[in-house]
Amino acid sequence: MKNLFDNLLNNFKHIQVFALVGESGTGKSFRSKLLAEQYGIHAIIDDGLLIQDEKIVAGRSAKREKTYMGAVRVALFDDKDHRDSVAKVLRKTHIKKILILGTSEKMVTKIALRLQLPQPQKIIHIEDIASKEEIEKAIKSRQVEGKHVIPVPSIEVKKNYPQIFSASMRDFFKKTKLFQKTTKNLNGKMIEKSIVQPEFSKKGRIEISEAALTQMTMHCVDECDPDVKVKKITIKTDSRGYKLLVLIDVPFGTQLTGKIHRLQQYIIDKIESYTGILIEEVSIVIDKISKPESMNEKSKKA
Repeated sequence: MKNLFDNLLNNFKHIQVFALVGESGTGKSFRSKLLAEQYGIHAIIDDGLLIQDEKIVAGRSAKREKTYMGAVRVALFDDKDHRDSVAKVLRKTHIKKILILGTSEKMVTKIALRLQLPQPQKIIHIEDIASKEEIEKAIKSRQVEGKHVIPVPSIEVKKNYPQIFSASMRDFFKKTKLFQKTTKNLNGKMIEKSIVQPEFSKKGRIEISEAALTQMTMHCVDECDPDVKVKKITIKTDSRGYKLLVLIDVPFGTQLTGKIHRLQQYIIDKIESYTGILIEEVSIVIDKISKPESMNEKSKKA
């Protein structure tokens, strides 16, 4: 068993991991191939797929899922069989450099961990390689038309996912100046990408309500430590995930550092595994440290 573990580490020891981070719909997939050319990267992890040299070699596309939450689970490699199958191909192909796409730094680090890859040595944000106007145009295209990009030629998408194929980037942009500028590699060669329209984008995004998320959080706290009392839960959300602020009371004598850290991780792990949504942050604020019942009785007698 030890030899097997050592072999796994050695297989991935020399892989250089890069990451491209940006909110959903800002044009990451569209620009990923150009970025890969710049850094000499031949493999990309995007929405549950392992793409190598413009071919889909492993995984399954989050874009074929019928619900938004299902798509998130696939993109995060939540299913063990899915992530194991991709990790197996990574070991066999001896890839030297790989680019991981995600909506946040937390997401790309989690994907790297689940695929048994080193943590990203360089994280690039979409704002570093695209102008504000280009990002806004990409977001508008996503919101209005529900169009998504897979960074492989149209023939590859038609072969693997004909049910969601929409058009090639060449057809979509009709060789406008913007298309010529953003899809040429360093040698001036045109890089083709494909447009798809997932089922979940046709039906609209499915989100979890604040009431349901509040109930789940309270249940997680009770499961982890029934002595902790929740007083208030505040929820904030954006395209990267959910942020929770939990106000609690704890009993006197509690080892705060260890208990609070365990509680934070328990909430994150449980909610993400049950729902597939991304919990970006859990902040826990202690409002009061309550006295034990025995101390309350003594103070009454006094």
